Amino acid sequence: METLTISLLLMFLFSTLSSASDMSIITYDENHAPHRRTDDEVLALYESWLVSHGKSYNALDEKDKQFQIFKDNLKYIDEQNSVPNKSYKLGLTKFADLTNDEYRSMYLGIKGSGDRRRLIKNKSDRYLPKIGDNLPESVDWREKDVLVGVKDQGSCGSCWAFSAIASVEAVNSIVTGDVISLSEQELVDCDTSYNEGCNGGLMDYAFDFIIKNGGIDTEEDYPYTARDGRCDQSRKNAKVVTIDGYEDVPANDEKALQKAVANQPVSIAIEAGGRDFQHYKTGIFTGKCGTAVDHGVVAVGYGTENGMDYWIIRNSWGANWGEKGYLRVQRNVASSKGLCGIAIEPSYPIKSGQNPPNPGPSPPSPVKPPTTCDEYSQCPEGTTCCCVFVYYNQCFSWGCCPLEGATCCEDHYSCCPHDYPVCNIRAGTCSISKGNPLGVKAMKHILAEPIGAFGKGGKKSSS
Repeated sequence: METLTISLLLMFLFSTLSSASDMSIITYDENHAPHRRTDDEVLALYESWLVSHGKSYNALDEKDKQFQIFKDNLKYIDEQNSVPNKSYKLGLTKFADLTNDEYRSMYLGIKGSGDRRRLIKNKSDRYLPKIGDNLPESVDWREKDVLVGVKDQGSCGSCWAFSAIASVEAVNSIVTGDVISLSEQELVDCDTSYNEGCNGGLMDYAFDFIIKNGGIDTEEDYPYTARDGRCDQSRKNAKVVTIDGYEDVPANDEKALQKAVANQPVSIAIEAGGRDFQHYKTGIFTGKCGTAVDHGVVAVGYGTENGMDYWIIRNSWGANWGEKGYLRVQRNVASSKGLCGIAIEPSYPIKSGQNPPNPGPSPPSPVKPPTTCDEYSQCPEGTTCCCVFVYYNQCFSWGCCPLEGATCCEDHYSCCPHDYPVCNIRAGTCSISKGNPLGVKAMKHILAEPIGAFGKGGKKSSS
């Protein structure tokens, strides 16, 4: 009977919660005091949250471990949401099963500090506040049809690329009238002189790359993979959208930033590592944060609500995070650096003319030769040779993992991507590191072919 009751409770809560995009995370009793959750309620919320976010774990003990983290986060969220007169609310975001350390290591990606930061200097007084400036009381570039839809960087620290690309997309739309989604992956793969792909980077360096490269390709032609890859030279040469330069907004001056945002969306860096930021859901954020900026985003507007000034910030964690992918942050605070360091290092691309003729889809990438396993067997291009039958430390039969640079698992049956190299054979999954609960499904081998079975292009011969 108890099992049936819990099952019905789970079904009811899931149907209720899944219909609400924000998954309400706090309830109140008739006196408007916070309601203390029962164990069954917390478990039901966890199971519903797992389904809503498509989460799965490698083993039961890992699910239980993440449940403890989830419970701790839920307790914190409930406590913070019960504080009266708070201008923002927290919620069960996709980070609800991560500790704050895990969240910061996986999703933040502004690199360097001190002399490494802003080695390329393009200071400008273009938006320096002047007597007589007459700025709009509010600006929202979302209403002006110059922004593409909110994107999701995944668990790759490429926020710097998403920030830079969003600013370039916006200035291109403003100047040309064409809303074109551009390629973050090209920056991740090809902009490697200073930036480090999924390990972080800076927006100024990204602007500099686009200028020196003569343009940037579209997202459709060079799609995002959420992982570091080899630079595709054919697509790198597809210069669909160009910029003429970039400039830095006068630092530590929210009035200068306001003037810049009134003219175009601006790339900014903020400190987003705090627990309140991790679980932000809606409202004007006034939470605890410092100025050690660690996340690249875009300021796309500003306004005032109930007497409180705020910035409109575009994030890159998908449209289900925050206010449909955006957040509002308190504006005009006492610190010249702005809340969370928002005014420390804003920058923006410059564009004055039309783009070159669109080159159209890029040609197929050069085909790699087949992979040789031994003197008798080979695998198609883009795959990895894995032994499927070993005897006395000698391989007698080979298989092909359908991934490049893959890890061959000890069961001689499955394999894992290079960025999820730890095989969990019992669970059939792959992890980033030993003991890490986050994983992907392992791949199965296909049989290798005799030498000569593939043509010069690495594809199987029809002869």
